[in-house]
Amino acid sequence: MGTAGTGTDGIAGERRQLINVAYRLLGSLAEAEDAVQEAYARWYALPRNRRAEIVSPGAWLTTVTGRVCLDVLRSARTRRERYVGAWLPEPLPDRAERDHGHGTDPADQMVMDESVTMAFLVVLESMTPAERVAFVLHDVFRYPFAEIAVVLGRTPAACKQLAASARRRAGAARTPVTAVGQADVVRHVKEAWETKDIAALVDLLDPAAVMTADGGGMAGTVLRPVEGGAHIARYMAAIADKAPGLELLERSVNGLPGLVARRAGAVTTVASFEVSGGRVTRIWVVRNPEKLRPWTRAE
Repeated sequence: MGTAGTGTDGIAGERRQLINVAYRLLGSLAEAEDAVQEAYARWYALPRNRRAEIVSPGAWLTTVTGRVCLDVLRSARTRRERYVGAWLPEPLPDRAERDHGHGTDPADQMVMDESVTMAFLVVLESMTPAERVAFVLHDVFRYPFAEIAVVLGRTPAACKQLAASARRRAGAARTPVTAVGQADVVRHVKEAWETKDIAALVDLLDPAAVMTADGGGMAGTVLRPVEGGAHIARYMAAIADKAPGLELLERSVNGLPGLVARRAGAVTTVASFEVSGGRVTRIWVVRNPEKLRPWTRAE
């Protein structure tokens, strides 16, 4: 799972990879950073002679990070049962849009590809913890099942079966996404939303579209998904009526075109979209302020 020298520089160089692995496993940048910090703490807690015996510190750190994430995923199921409303993964800003990112913030470490799109992360949430670990490590990061087996404490054959099961769950979630085409649709949604043009919004939304919002009990929003393009359009228009002074910005969200809402210069909402056939099929809206911290720094 990667190689590194036993020196401090070599160990520190693994951080970017570990953050990327942990975020895809957990869907939370804050939890990913905590998991990686825990892995490093365990490394430095080892006696010096024990660290010297480890041939690949990078592999050791990845294994520990994977195990920490597995524990977090197992406990997350119970915690999310108590969560107010729907739980969505934490949205990420694009590093190029961060005015003062210097590479030290966890968000600056992220590699944006199809495995961090909101649609893909939401599918990962449907997997069991073991399936998710096996699938992400093998299908996304190409780690061999022999090494994944060490993380999960199972045989390589069992890990292969877990990844296959997860792959079936993922299904069409990994179909290529055309960012250019999505940008046009999102721009039209923004314009229709700003003008409260319900007819235009209905035309832009798939009749079977679904909007899911995450306020975490800390920001007002619908607690259940809004289903149907017409219902979503009316809801969006109502929000525009109730939020004078709201500024909508086109921004990259988890690597794809999305929208960010600001009020008085502060980011209050980040919206991700799934577009198919020129229409929006899914909208994921994150309003929980704890999940918007990277955006506060970015904007």
